Amino acid sequence: MTTASVEALPLALSAADPTAGLVLIYSRLHAHLPSIVPFASSLTSLGREADNTLPIPEAAVSRHHARVERREDGYWIEDLGSTNGTLVNGARLERARLADHDVVRVGDSIFRFAAEGVYRFAAYSPGGRVTPAAQACRPAAKPSSLVGGYAIDRLLVDLEKVASTPVSILVSGETGTGKELIARYAHSASGRRGPLSAINCAALPEALIESELFGVRRGAFTGANADRPGLLRAAHGGTLFLDEVGDMPLGAQAKLLRVLQEREVLPLGGTRPEPIDLRVISATHRDLDAEVASGRFRGDLLARLREFSVMLPPLRRRREDLLPLVRHFQEATGAPVLEPTLPFMLALAHHDWPYNVRELESAVRVAQALAGDRALDLPDLPPSVRRSLDDHGTAPAPHARPSDPSAGELTEAPSEQALRALLARHGGNIAAAGREIGKARMQIHRWMKRYAIEPGEYR
Repeated sequence: MTTASVEALPLALSAADPTAGLVLIYSRLHAHLPSIVPFASSLTSLGREADNTLPIPEAAVSRHHARVERREDGYWIEDLGSTNGTLVNGARLERARLADHDVVRVGDSIFRFAAEGVYRFAAYSPGGRVTPAAQACRPAAKPSSLVGGYAIDRLLVDLEKVASTPVSILVSGETGTGKELIARYAHSASGRRGPLSAINCAALPEALIESELFGVRRGAFTGANADRPGLLRAAHGGTLFLDEVGDMPLGAQAKLLRVLQEREVLPLGGTRPEPIDLRVISATHRDLDAEVASGRFRGDLLARLREFSVMLPPLRRRREDLLPLVRHFQEATGAPVLEPTLPFMLALAHHDWPYNVRELESAVRVAQALAGDRALDLPDLPPSVRRSLDDHGTAPAPHARPSDPSAGELTEAPSEQALRALLARHGGNIAAAGREIGKARMQIHRWMKRYAIEPGEYR
């Protein structure tokens, strides 16, 4: 395989692609390696020699280092007796079945396993380069603040198609994934002449949210000494951005629904509704369908707000964007861009980033300040990120990952109490918690989402 052969493939951001493979996160040789390693045949080999499917010409890689075999129950990676070992999620393994988003290390090259759709990432390199053939498939006006490869471009392409329409947009995603940036992008691409008015529904007391949204007429209550238009009327001709809309009180939800249905607003203390022209973009980190089922959110309002849905992926699901993001945040400081060391990138690649891009930005800004004029190195990172390399390169407990297809795996979810106790024992280190019970990080995250457990509770 050569870089040219992969980059020559046509790129269609929306095309279905069942192919699994590895997506390059970081390598000192990333400028000379292809961005992906598709598992196009039953066996895929990695090693230093040219006869491998992916030759990696670096000293840390053995001549025939590892191979991936496609079996009926999935993709299995096997170390071929290499000197430095093959690591999956930081654990040195002889053989393991790969799970979606597993982090694989071969020598000094780091990859993310993609269970499908690997060709979609072919046009993007960890260095931020995009092949010329891919440029026509990218969003027409991608803002510099939204840094990322395929995962970001894919959602922006769809967003561009609806930005100029009046449909309501719901942006979902974990804390720190960039929901407000998406809202600002949609507003700027909408062509609407009015302003973007933003309100954080989680930051306002229930007693104030209605007056903030709907406005107040003078004399409506004690202290209302003047008319206030409210954010709905202030957004007339523009866009209203409701951040953390899942935290809006039920009473305000009912009134907002009426506004969206009638396209008019009645201020507190007012007697006559006023027509408004606005587009609503909402954002939430909550599962609003679950909130509807529990009675905490109105289903009819959700239907109005979610005419078009954008789901921002967490950073742990797009680790191939780490190096471009590091460079972007360095450039934003105005200081010279410093090259990261391998240990620095290893820590970034293995950290779970519970606060996502916002947490990465903070880590890079601090590291840049500490590094001065030298390369960004592991000691420059916060302790929470450095801990991701605890036990890195060691063999897991005997039960941690099965060594052959017949070995059993833990499949039943632990109770919420047991999961919380596990997280507490490891100080919120999800990778370490997963190693104890033999599960991948993503499975731990799925269980945490089921029980509405926030990673930061145990850090």
